[in-house]
Amino acid sequence: MKTHLPKVSIILVNFNQPEVTYACLQSLGRLKYSNYEVWVVDNASQRQKRIDSSLFPEVNYIQSETNLGFSGGNNLAITQCTGDYILLLNNDTEVEPELLETLLDTFDKHPDAGIVSPKIVFHQTNILQYAGTGAINPLTCRGNTIGYKETDQGQYDHVRRTDLSHGACMMIKREVIQKIGLLSEEFFLYYEEYDFCEQAKNAGFSIYYNGLCKVFHKESVSVGKLSPLKSYYMAKNRVLFAKRNFKGWQKVISIAYYYLLALPKNVLAESLKGRYSNSRAILRGAFGQLPQ
Repeated sequence: MKTHLPKVSIILVNFNQPEVTYACLQSLGRLKYSNYEVWVVDNASQRQKRIDSSLFPEVNYIQSETNLGFSGGNNLAITQCTGDYILLLNNDTEVEPELLETLLDTFDKHPDAGIVSPKIVFHQTNILQYAGTGAINPLTCRGNTIGYKETDQGQYDHVRRTDLSHGACMMIKREVIQKIGLLSEEFFLYYEEYDFCEQAKNAGFSIYYNGLCKVFHKESVSVGKLSPLKSYYMAKNRVLFAKRNFKGWQKVISIAYYYLLALPKNVLAESLKGRYSNSRAILRGAFGQLPQ
């Protein structure tokens, strides 16, 4: 039996979604593991949509006066929290009571593990969102997400190495951050967790999936599934990811494929659906202009 329980720092970032964040905090209150702290970063929400810290007095609260994005918001808490392990958790999730001890067990049994994600299921369904991810394809700049939209029938109730963690819930060993640094704030939104995983693997750590626990994800609550903001950052950060993580001809081919084939296809597809603001956002992102 363990005499020392490692401390876990759980970090949530809120942006104009207090009720969603409160639901997540309530689920965290049911955790069985005892040695953890919770940090909530409010990312410059509108005043009436900021977190009421008096509702959860045990939570460490940080108010940012500027929107630092996913990376910057999490980094703000990472630099202040004290855990041996850091759990980055989307505020639009709810967790099972056994989450922390199950994820920590992965690190105990696999000393090479640097980052671990659980099974992720769409909220109020039995439909899988994540059961591990294959390596990023240099052409598409996407990883093949295992189990996506399958019914969860226990087919992924196992622990194994995977290529990429999932930003909705990823537990990071403190040693990883000490070795490679914080999340890159160049990304702001999207691809930052993929970039972080690649940097961790380059530093000698492994990424694991643990399907013996799960979280329930409401997905894209803050920015919307089809918003121009999402379109902008997906376009911008696809190119940024390729520049940071591919080398030589692989980088050249990846970027050329995007600008010559994928970009025109995506712009045309959005235009044909009448989503002209998304088309414009994709072009701004691809050519490095500021979002509007």
